[in-house]
Amino acid sequence: MTPAMAPSPFRFWTRLTLTRLTGRRAADLAEFLEHLRTVPASVIFHHTHHFLVQHQHLSPEPPNDLAFWVTNVLQEDRLGERLAAIDTVQFPSLEDLRDRVVGVIDEYLETRQELRTAPPGEEFHFMDAISFTLPTGHQARTLAEFARELRQVTYGAIAYHLFESRLRVGSDDNDFSRWLERDLSEPELAAGVRKLDPYTYTMEGLRQRLLGLIELRLGTTAPRA
Repeated sequence: MTPAMAPSPFRFWTRLTLTRLTGRRAADLAEFLEHLRTVPASVIFHHTHHFLVQHQHLSPEPPNDLAFWVTNVLQEDRLGERLAAIDTVQFPSLEDLRDRVVGVIDEYLETRQELRTAPPGEEFHFMDAISFTLPTGHQARTLAEFARELRQVTYGAIAYHLFESRLRVGSDDNDFSRWLERDLSEPELAAGVRKLDPYTYTMEGLRQRLLGLIELRLGTTAPRA
């Protein structure tokens, strides 16, 4: 049987990120909340997602910078737990994620009469993530080609297509699922990819899970790179 061929190839892109200080910092929850309301969405992205790719070989439970500072510096354990429990995969955009974070802190502050202050030198410094997207040269028209290229691309490419592009543009779908369903007419496979929670895997574990779904659909167990 001739494999289905997409009318348009899937082109893998990757991204490079430049991290810079914004000049904003907070010493207590009131200042922290005020900055969270107004910083660019890319700042929210950095402090909730940078660990995923930078530490791809470690635990799949990525630390949340916001929760870490609140818990370990301000010692507001209850609020830290609530911030750490926010399931970022549920939010279609960074603005929705921001609103949730702000709402959790707002609600907590209603019960607090005194605010702890960070020790000198341990203020929260807001960092911005400036991303540059670059073509990788990898592309695929068939499902088998897609699996082959997926084995070779960097973690940055996987992260970009699976969750970063979705969050940054406020889409309700990831690039992989959209192409599989629209161009290869693979709705079940697309749904399987869509259900994956990228925040519960290391980046290599996520690559292998994606390959497993594709190989199951192909009916083969191809050698892994």
